[in-house]
Amino acid sequence: MRSHLAIREACAHVDMAFGDRIVKVTSYLHAVNGLGYIKITGAAFKEGRLDIVPPDYAGALLNHTADPVFHTSLTRLGYPAATMHEEGDVRWFYQRTCQELEYAILVAERQTANNHWEAVYTIAANHDGEQWLENAKRKVINALDAGFDAAFQDHCAWWGRYWGKSSIALPDAEAEKMWYLNNYLFASCSRKGSPPMPLQGVWTADEGQLPPWKGDYHHDLNTQLSYWHYLKANHLEEGESFLDFLWDLRPEAKRFAQSFFDAPGINLPSVMTLTGGAMGGWPMYSMSITNHIWVCQAFDHYWLYTGNGDFLRNKAYVYFKETADCLQRWLTLGEDGKLRLPVSSSPEIHDNSLKAWLEPISNYDLALLIYLFRRLHDMAERLAYAAEAERWADLLGKLPELAVNERNVLMVNKEECLMESHRHMSHMMAIYPLQLLDRRGSERDRKIADATIANLEVLGKGQWVGYSFAWAAAMYAQQGNGEAAIYHLQQMWQYTCSPNGFHLNGDYKKAGVCMFHYRPFTLEGNFAAISALQEMLLHTDGGTIRAFPAIPRKWAANDVEFRDFRGEMGVLVSARWRANRLDYVELNAERSGFFRVQNDFASERLQIRIDDNMEELVCGMKDILTISLQAGESCMITEL
Repeated sequence: MRSHLAIREACAHVDMAFGDRIVKVTSYLHAVNGLGYIKITGAAFKEGRLDIVPPDYAGALLNHTADPVFHTSLTRLGYPAATMHEEGDVRWFYQRTCQELEYAILVAERQTANNHWEAVYTIAANHDGEQWLENAKRKVINALDAGFDAAFQDHCAWWGRYWGKSSIALPDAEAEKMWYLNNYLFASCSRKGSPPMPLQGVWTADEGQLPPWKGDYHHDLNTQLSYWHYLKANHLEEGESFLDFLWDLRPEAKRFAQSFFDAPGINLPSVMTLTGGAMGGWPMYSMSITNHIWVCQAFDHYWLYTGNGDFLRNKAYVYFKETADCLQRWLTLGEDGKLRLPVSSSPEIHDNSLKAWLEPISNYDLALLIYLFRRLHDMAERLAYAAEAERWADLLGKLPELAVNERNVLMVNKEECLMESHRHMSHMMAIYPLQLLDRRGSERDRKIADATIANLEVLGKGQWVGYSFAWAAAMYAQQGNGEAAIYHLQQMWQYTCSPNGFHLNGDYKKAGVCMFHYRPFTLEGNFAAISALQEMLLHTDGGTIRAFPAIPRKWAANDVEFRDFRGEMGVLVSARWRANRLDYVELNAERSGFFRVQNDFASERLQIRIDDNMEELVCGMKDILTISLQAGESCMITEL
């Protein structure tokens, strides 16, 4: 058997050889109507059949161990066995669960006039309405009548629009492939109007066992990293699934803030069900009061990348403010006159032990609090909320400084330095993703960032998992170190990803890159990696566009290009690098405004063309060029 996935068409092709007879299987999951389509050709298939195999919820325990995370049989859910049914061209299994949910997987199938075999399948549930099962039967029969090929055209049209949103071309085949593959995975498991991806997205069942960590929503890293890349990749609608989900859960977040934290405002549990309920776990992380601030960053990023003022006023600022209302309930002044929390921790330092409670406050919690009040202050100023801006500035001024040791390395808290390798870079949040340190404007901040990143190399990668490599790559990209960024991405892709590209968390090949050799599948490492790759190609932080700020030397000697990456405040950026020189930078403004571009060309004499108007100007190398564009205008910057 040989198989491949056609990424552009989102279609799977499988060739099966039975001696000299070949059976070809073509299958896709329709991008619009949600139905699955299968076509099988080849005479050998006349001797076979397609079976529907329901999950073995009621069978004997398979490979069951006491491990509550990785080896839990589906039988522990206590569901009854599925029942099998058939009616004309439709077969299905019907499954009850322990609560109100009932569902079925239905397949309509028949031999076609040209001796092909075609099938259409769907998943239906009683949440779909009173006549859900009958409606699903009609749906698959009607789709089967319309045919595989006709539906494929609409399917390809959707994917064509999706791939038209942005693109890259790299002299590194693996990196380019991973960018396209993971954008394919992203569109396959995150769609507007549907829940955002949990730990495993839509790929949950694994050989008769529950998915790792029960396939839930983890807010101490996983959901955040999963939604790092989509804005720069210009896939807004698919990423809005996460924002809509969080916004719609505000009532539940208010209930949790009140019931668990005895506080006003909003807060979501860090290990969470689909409906926002707390699932529990190690308490210092599963019930952290500050992890919700990291969730807030999704709203901040969306506002920054789109420049949507209505979203800022009506959603981003509201979500941040309600989160701050919860946090302020527990912020108290310590003996040093600085604000602190009654308990503090740093994911996942010291795991589930008493040592995980850190006095007086961890750099993780502190960095998130600084970020929260700094962004609230900046948002309030932009919205002309003068009194509220003053209030947030006052709270910001009462927070202590980040704990740094005598070597300029960020500490875990003011009492403890990280002394061993660790998977979660929680003490380094100020570097990335919060970007609190101004490495370009402050010599001290630059020293702290560089020294802390260098200390990772001293501590080593023994306790790293897959996402650790991706996170480190992002920090190296921010540092401008393209060699280290791509090196860490390559290690992740080669040793912690399966042949189909799924991130398996550990060095399952036992190649020696880290000490974890297990293989629990989660998605956050996939998307964090291509986010880091995008950071190598384009920086937009601080409102300044920097093209190719961290590409490795091998790339720089060749051609590198990206198209329609999203910059800040509603601008799309395209750029090309050719043989050690920046060829061009192009801006397309969705909104009117001033856009800042750093001169990374080899010359101070630049040519600027805005629509049909062309001018020449002088801008010092590494200086900032400010360009005014109206909505709909484009600007091409080249070297004279």
